[in-house]
Amino acid sequence: MSVEVWTTLLVILSFILYLYIGWHSRVKDSKDFFVAGQGVPALANGAATAADWMSAASFISMAGLISFLGYDGSIYLMGWTGGYVLLALLLAPYLRKFGKYTVPDFVGDRYYSNVARVVAVIATLFISMTYVAGQMRGVGIVFSRFLQVDISTGVIIGMIIVGFFSVLGGMKGITWTQVAQYVVLIIAYLIPAIAISLLLTKNPIPQLAFTFSDIVPKLNQLQLDLGFQEYTKPFVNKSMLDVLCITIALMVGTAGLPHVIVRFYTVPDVRAARFSAGWALLFIALLYTTAPALSTFARYNLINTLHNHTIEEIHQLDWAKKWEHTKLLTFTDKDGDGKIELTPDKTTSEITIDPDIIVLSTPEVAKLAPWVIALVAVGGLAAALSTASGLLLVISSAVAHDVYYRMINPNASESLRVMVGRVMVGFAIAIAGYFGVNPPGFVAQVVAFAFGLAAASFFPIIILGVFDKRTNREGAIAGMIVGLSFTIYYIVGVKFSGMQPWFFGVSPEGIGTLGMVINFIVTWSVSRFTPPPPLEVQEMVELLRMPDDAPPALEEMDENHLD
Repeated sequence: MSVEVWTTLLVILSFILYLYIGWHSRVKDSKDFFVAGQGVPALANGAATAADWMSAASFISMAGLISFLGYDGSIYLMGWTGGYVLLALLLAPYLRKFGKYTVPDFVGDRYYSNVARVVAVIATLFISMTYVAGQMRGVGIVFSRFLQVDISTGVIIGMIIVGFFSVLGGMKGITWTQVAQYVVLIIAYLIPAIAISLLLTKNPIPQLAFTFSDIVPKLNQLQLDLGFQEYTKPFVNKSMLDVLCITIALMVGTAGLPHVIVRFYTVPDVRAARFSAGWALLFIALLYTTAPALSTFARYNLINTLHNHTIEEIHQLDWAKKWEHTKLLTFTDKDGDGKIELTPDKTTSEITIDPDIIVLSTPEVAKLAPWVIALVAVGGLAAALSTASGLLLVISSAVAHDVYYRMINPNASESLRVMVGRVMVGFAIAIAGYFGVNPPGFVAQVVAFAFGLAAASFFPIIILGVFDKRTNREGAIAGMIVGLSFTIYYIVGVKFSGMQPWFFGVSPEGIGTLGMVINFIVTWSVSRFTPPPPLEVQEMVELLRMPDDAPPALEEMDENHLD
């Protein structure tokens, strides 16, 4: 069977599985809809967290960017994995003990302020909508190549599927769907990596082949022969400061991502939250330790397959013609010598490759079996849809729970709260679809913007909210507004308004680090020059850090302390 037939078959089977889980997990009450009834086992929640966290950026785009950036691409490995460790050890147990449904819920109650809650909701919407745009673009790319439909049609198909199990099952349906999606995506990532590792190095373990074989020295020499810098040479594409800023922004952004944090509210207790964090780290490591090897294999194969060949020879490769049809891979004989050449100068290079196609095309370039190629496509869809579903629920809960129920209609019935949540999922899907068709960058770049926004808004106020009882609502509100506003201004200015990166050349992907520092300074300073929090809030913060005490009850705040 052809790649397209295999892809169609596996996509249909995987979608049937996701739809069945969504239907089987359909819910009626708000606790099931927003936090899966807080009854998900630690192992399952670890797999769901890994799938939620390893988005299309991890599966589709990360290895592509490492393949293009070489050493400098390690920012994504260090930032995203380091950030998850930071979240698991420093924040997750305390947030689970607090016992709320969402990050805005934590912010609103910890800082005894509905204004703080609204600011947190706005930050959540900015972060989640930016992040979900990358996922929907990933869905469109997979469909455009393997099912030969345009990106817009692919995005719409993905919207329908993710909308079904999100609307019906809420967090419960999403959780169990993500468990299945993790299994699909990790198998889809490892099988071709193992096969290509065996073909290129005779070692079936990609991590060992990357470290101990001669594949990296061979690629370094190939790069030098073509006029590029060595693949492993540091700070070629980015300055040392930019690498540092992007890495920190990704780390602290991970620790502030609302759709990842909410996963720790779905387990029964604090102990389960700790165990699920450990399982998730193990599941994540399987992919993240494989990515550097896969990116190396991919670049080596692509150069050998495409460079210094004629267009006629390249068009004899079925995969090259089909990727060229998507316009994500182009060939232009600029000098008219009949050969297509890859050069470090973009103005003279006759091959243009979108980084987002690297992982998806690598099995085809390596001439693996059609079913393996199709499996990678299905894995990419699983990665994108799993994260998209988690983000959609965060968007829904931010409006339905944190605004509608907590501020507008506290007496809303269970059925009404769930209905509002489902309506908001529908609105979020429509907006996500638009940005999937018209994304502001590569998948990993778009996601990096979301991490920067999370770093500049949530991380400081969560850290100070748990570890500094003197931080008050005035400080938190000022810090979030200033940090988020500055980061949005810089990203939009540089990416869309022609502004030069004026902060020592730091890119928009890394400016969230400065936004975070500004947030910390503003929050701490304003808190010291304004009245301290009420005594019961200070006592709650003290209790929050005592693992043997019962969770502090803050369901009903004193009205005198709410603004």
